[in-house]
Amino acid sequence: MKNSNGRRSRKKKRKKREDAYSVTLSHEAPFVNLRRWLKKKGFSSRSLIPASFSDIGRGLMATKTIKANDLLISLPERCLLTTGTVLKSYMGEYIKRWQPPVSPLVALCSFLIAERHFGDASEWSPYIKVLPKSYTCPVYFSDDIMELLPYGLRKKAADQREQFQELYSSSQPFFLSLQPLFTQPIEDLFTQDAFRWAWSSVNTRTVYMEHVQSDFLSREKDVLALAPYLDLLNHCPKVQVEAGFNKLTRCYEIRSMQSCRKFQQAFICYGPHDNQRLLLEYGFVAPGNQHSVVYVDLGILKVCLNKGDKQLRQKLLFLKDNDFLKNLTFGIDGPSWRLMTVLKLLSLKPEQYSSWKSVLLGAAVSQDTEEWCIHKAQMLCQHLSDDNISVLKRIAQLKDGADQAQMEQLGVVEGLRREERAILERSKEVLQSLLPESLPWQQDSIQNTER
Repeated sequence: MKNSNGRRSRKKKRKKREDAYSVTLSHEAPFVNLRRWLKKKGFSSRSLIPASFSDIGRGLMATKTIKANDLLISLPERCLLTTGTVLKSYMGEYIKRWQPPVSPLVALCSFLIAERHFGDASEWSPYIKVLPKSYTCPVYFSDDIMELLPYGLRKKAADQREQFQELYSSSQPFFLSLQPLFTQPIEDLFTQDAFRWAWSSVNTRTVYMEHVQSDFLSREKDVLALAPYLDLLNHCPKVQVEAGFNKLTRCYEIRSMQSCRKFQQAFICYGPHDNQRLLLEYGFVAPGNQHSVVYVDLGILKVCLNKGDKQLRQKLLFLKDNDFLKNLTFGIDGPSWRLMTVLKLLSLKPEQYSSWKSVLLGAAVSQDTEEWCIHKAQMLCQHLSDDNISVLKRIAQLKDGADQAQMEQLGVVEGLRREERAILERSKEVLQSLLPESLPWQQDSIQNTER
């Protein structure tokens, strides 16, 4: 039966991939101009062309079969937009004399804003014109949409937004120093919206490339490079690639460890990131992401705690001191070892104080304690499931009357919540299978606790 379900699942996935279709974008003016501009800089690609995919949006489609270990793309150094590009430009002299030095990030953002403003007169105009006009990163979210994120992610997103706003505010004096470059007031050009667009462009689309540290920039690591055309490659968590700057060829190269069939989308992998990290940093989620988990923060953990336990505060402090209150998760394989270990320690009686350390190291507990921990994990799983259902209902309500940008943002959050709901449903099945038998009081207790 298990194998049969696996076959059905694989068939459904294949059917879903077959239902997706692509439309080439290579004939559209922005991409024609981009390819023509890149060709003048020494880059051309006959094996990858821009396309719009019904299930994911813009990407690059293979025009021929690309074999495993073949070079997927090789972008010459002069096609890359780096801090070196900025320092050699009209903006370079302003950056070089500014004190204290601006960061590599601010330098790149400032250049993008300026180049977008100059329009067709900009050297980088063909690239700027194919960049997204806005993004689905949390820095674009309204407070209503931020509230739909899981607690831990919401806190990280709030911190990110605060850091962004602080960076924008602290950069104002430098922006004002650029006024001689423009005829319009600098306040009208370097707005928070413009900076958010540039910041998101850099944050979501740059590749990692180490540069020699410039004396004219701050001490922050200079490892960012915008890579026209290459940045159209989308992320897939199941793909393996080798990527980096080749000092011999002076090109940024990506080699795929898997083959890609003709007319299929070519993918790269940004790293083994879960969906919460992908949404926070890049503004999207990856369906069926094997790295994804659902996090259990302390606030949720308290749902199943025995408030009458006189050692509770001491136990939580002990767990915190041993760094055991982080990365407590549910995955497709059920609750994590860390989560079950925390529950085991919380189950210990006062006379078992001496066993705390050994439990964290993996010591066994009684069968009754194991079943208690499974029951508490079920309670947590149900609590998270109920929260997901509530949020999905709220998303449906907010979609009514939302504009296109809000619809896209809600769609990303909805995708995250649906992926997490699937993980929790699978965890419920795993937890139920761990019990010696399904006892009526267990399910009733979980439901009553949530009520």
